[in-house]
Amino acid sequence: MTRVLVVDDEPQILRALRINLRVREYQVDVAATGTEALQMAARHPPDLVILDLGLPDLDGVEVIAGLRGWTKAPIIVLSGRADSVDKVEALDAGADDYITKPFGVEELLARMRAAVRRTGTAGDQPRIRLGDLIVDLAAKRVILTPTEWHLLEVLLRNPGKLLSRNQLLTEVWGPGYADATGNLRLYMTQLRRKLEPDPARPRWLITEPGMGYRYQPSPDEDTQA
Repeated sequence: MTRVLVVDDEPQILRALRINLRVREYQVDVAATGTEALQMAARHPPDLVILDLGLPDLDGVEVIAGLRGWTKAPIIVLSGRADSVDKVEALDAGADDYITKPFGVEELLARMRAAVRRTGTAGDQPRIRLGDLIVDLAAKRVILTPTEWHLLEVLLRNPGKLLSRNQLLTEVWGPGYADATGNLRLYMTQLRRKLEPDPARPRWLITEPGMGYRYQPSPDEDTQA
């Protein structure tokens, strides 16, 4: 049975697609945010993804990039964005097809069948789940989104050093995001969930209240460049 992950923040679309796909004997998982989609895909690897770009937490293009880090499952974008720039960006990020809302269910089903024929099903990488940690054995890596990886990389390159919130936001997101502290909190929480043995009591990714964050190496780690 083909497993489909549907990602959309509109409850009526999630409900309609879940009903229509299950009637046609697809196994269906749903997610209303980008973060939930990446977590759901890690828990239950999909054979095909139907993805809206306008999500409340992450841009859909970032979700595509996160998925493409480990799976070849076809991704069909289902979005209200009709601009050709959005289409090109999504396809360049790794999407296989792009449908503009409003859409017809029969057309979507036909495109799903075509995508599966072209690419086959997922399950192409052996992975093990350890709590909230997903380990890709073939690629020898933990599955992180591009933004999670960038944030982690900045911290790891500065072992023991306090990095202010403005420093991290500017380095990872750009100068226009210096006040977007909610972004930083969200991604630090996600990194801790994936990397820390006890996310509530982090050993490595430390918060300095009111100041910023730092990576604290274990005493036996070599921090020399």
